[in-house]
Amino acid sequence: MDFGFNEEQEMLRQSARNLLERECPSTFVRRLMDDERGYDPALWKKMAELGWTGLVIPEEYGGAGLNYVDLVLVLEEMGRVVLPSPFIWTVMVAEALKIAGSASQKETLLPKIAAGDLIATAAWLETSASWSPSGIALTARRSGAEFSLNGAKLFVNDAHIADCLLVAARTGASGEDGVTLLMLEKSRPGIEITPLKTMDQTRKLAEVKFTDVKATADDVIGKVGEGWQYLAGAIDCGKVMLAAEMMGGAQKVLEMTVEYAKLRVQFGRPIGSFQAVQHKCANMMIDVEGAKSAVYYASWAVSNRVAEAPVAAALAKAAASDAFRRVSADGIQVHGGIGFTWDHDMHLYFKRAKSSEFTFGDAIYNRELIAQGINL
Repeated sequence: MDFGFNEEQEMLRQSARNLLERECPSTFVRRLMDDERGYDPALWKKMAELGWTGLVIPEEYGGAGLNYVDLVLVLEEMGRVVLPSPFIWTVMVAEALKIAGSASQKETLLPKIAAGDLIATAAWLETSASWSPSGIALTARRSGAEFSLNGAKLFVNDAHIADCLLVAARTGASGEDGVTLLMLEKSRPGIEITPLKTMDQTRKLAEVKFTDVKATADDVIGKVGEGWQYLAGAIDCGKVMLAAEMMGGAQKVLEMTVEYAKLRVQFGRPIGSFQAVQHKCANMMIDVEGAKSAVYYASWAVSNRVAEAPVAAALAKAAASDAFRRVSADGIQVHGGIGFTWDHDMHLYFKRAKSSEFTFGDAIYNRELIAQGINL
């Protein structure tokens, strides 16, 4: 069995690196941090033209028909440059459509996502800050063939630029039962989007309020009351994508740190010659390589929809959260004073590590999911 990537996959990785290193230097990232949109439409279009937005969408809907093993290579390159983009959330919504969308919904929405003509995001986190189904309290009260949504969603990624929102609403009992997914246009009457201040300015978050927002049966993804199982599958894929992006960022931090340790001279010799610095860099590499293995396995698991996919996705997210946090912090330590300054790029990676750590739940939360998944 070959556990490496094949020639086509390595070509995909290299083409992604070539584009992003050329189009997304740190100066570009800093510009987008101050841009209220938080992404660049021109770069988004180039990514779509290369087929990235449709990489895991079936060919019959205009995609490439590849899998998450291929996609994680592109996500790693996005992480290396700290790309501000709605990519992960849009692909995650596409996954929910692939899992549970009707034939009409797939035919209407998936080709637009594949072509880069539709940006989407998922809205399910609320004031409880719980990533579990018990935290979903926004109501969708049914009257005949119509639903009326009332409530609010917090920390919704890129809601201000999204064309559609995949909303998890409560239509029945507590917990997993009674959660329904609805696909709503952002422009629908009663939806109010308020941008939130964030620590990681490369990630734009928003609060989304719903006041008597009307929806119909055509807006429901899958079956009424069974939405959590569909969302859970999409979340697993989101965890894998985010973990891959985190590993790309951690790898870049490791490379920057090792290069700096070779060049920075103190006491008449490069600081990389000191054993304490060598040990720190070695530990950083162990963190990166260990977490990558978990991410690659999880990408295979979600692609093949094996029974252990939820556990594998949680493991990848937990490992990536711990690794990126430690690596970015150690990278700053090795860089010393310059690493703490706004002028240096290390803070971009450190902030991205912190925001990504808590997205889809931190390492502690995901390790609890692993324990439940293996009946500990």
